[in-house]
Amino acid sequence: MTGIEGNAGRHRRPLRADAQRNEDRLLETAAAVFARAGAGASVKDIAREAGVGVGTLYRRFPSKELLVEAVYRQEVRRLCEAAPHLAATLPPVDALRTWMERFIDFMAAKSGMADALRVVLTDDGERLQTRALLAEAIDHLLSSGEGGSAARPEVDAQDVLMALGGISLMAAGEDRRDLATRLIDLLLRGVVRS
Repeated sequence: MTGIEGNAGRHRRPLRADAQRNEDRLLETAAAVFARAGAGASVKDIAREAGVGVGTLYRRFPSKELLVEAVYRQEVRRLCEAAPHLAATLPPVDALRTWMERFIDFMAAKSGMADALRVVLTDDGERLQTRALLAEAIDHLLSSGEGGSAARPEVDAQDVLMALGGISLMAAGEDRRDLATRLIDLLLRGVVRS
């Protein structure tokens, strides 16, 4: 179990394949809906958009807070797990750019769930652990590549993570996803060796 699974992942029995597909679809849909409509999004709308009944949603997630927590944990896990895959399948700069774009999408979903997350994620240690896991993913991408790192030697993963956080805030404040992509390009110019 990774550090991001928390209490929710400790006592669960494995799901049947169809139930797992439903849960995965619910979490993916909920992330998109929360990013679009915020934490006030209707649970009924999430279930309908996921193609399942609201009863199915409530059996897996008896409260909206538990759904928000599960979405957050899944999105963090996916983002962290993506780094080694991207590093293995793409050139280093492309892998880093792709991961950064995914991070911005993650932050948009997280922003949409911010009010609910404040209630669910009250442990500062968990937030710091999530930050450390994300920085570890960035560090993996910064140090990958044939013949060594594609990044400048002075580049620190925590600094990149903070810069990405700032980019996500600016793009969200302006309600312009395209701005995030342009700012990622600027950040990459400072991170990557010439």
